[in-house]
Amino acid sequence: MISALALLSCLGRGREPQASAVRWFGPVGAVIGLVLAGAWWVAAELWPPTLAAAVVVAIDAALTGMLHLDGLADCGDGLVAPMERARRLEVMRDPSVGAFGMVTVVLDVLLSVTALAAVDFRWWLLPGVWAASRSVAALVMVRVPYARPEGLVSAFRPESGDRPAVAAAVGSLLIVGTVAYRSEGPAGLVTLAVALVGAAGTITLAYRRLGGYTGDVLGAVIVVSQVAALMAAAALHPTLGAP
Repeated sequence: MISALALLSCLGRGREPQASAVRWFGPVGAVIGLVLAGAWWVAAELWPPTLAAAVVVAIDAALTGMLHLDGLADCGDGLVAPMERARRLEVMRDPSVGAFGMVTVVLDVLLSVTALAAVDFRWWLLPGVWAASRSVAALVMVRVPYARPEGLVSAFRPESGDRPAVAAAVGSLLIVGTVAYRSEGPAGLVTLAVALVGAAGTITLAYRRLGGYTGDVLGAVIVVSQVAALMAAAALHPTLGAP
């Protein structure tokens, strides 16, 4: 689990990546989400909703070392702009951020802050969504081909069809779904379903344009699924808590 924490956050850095870390993606997402839920609860007591939401989003960026946002920016440059596949991979490896990447990140932050500000505190929302987003990323690593001949992800990428990793990811999603339903009824399940749709759309775009996934794509899958779920929660806000 410490290895997974090191891969998905700024905590536990310095440890060698291990393929087994993928099995802990869901629990690590839940831990990060619990920290953010605590920050959300405190911030909501101190500031107006929009400022409180901005503080939570900033803490999330700090905890994850902006790793996922960096992946989203690279995907904005490499997947959105029109170019050949080989050029896309080259652009995504470039450390500089272009206009497409910058706009993509700005839109994500704006949508995340405004969506979270529109929802009253829900103890399960951030741990559940953060666990689900990382569980989906784990499934991508097992089921989708890697788009590069080598890269950072190849150091801890599990074998194709890694059953323990699949079981752990699916188990995490089932637990989150159960908690969401017991907490919010159908609205909770819809929130998670929208997160999965966002993740599926992201990986589908990457597969069509790259032939697989990269580390940047994993970051984008996580971020897009999160903001999609928050937007769904904001839209369903009148029915949340009313099974």
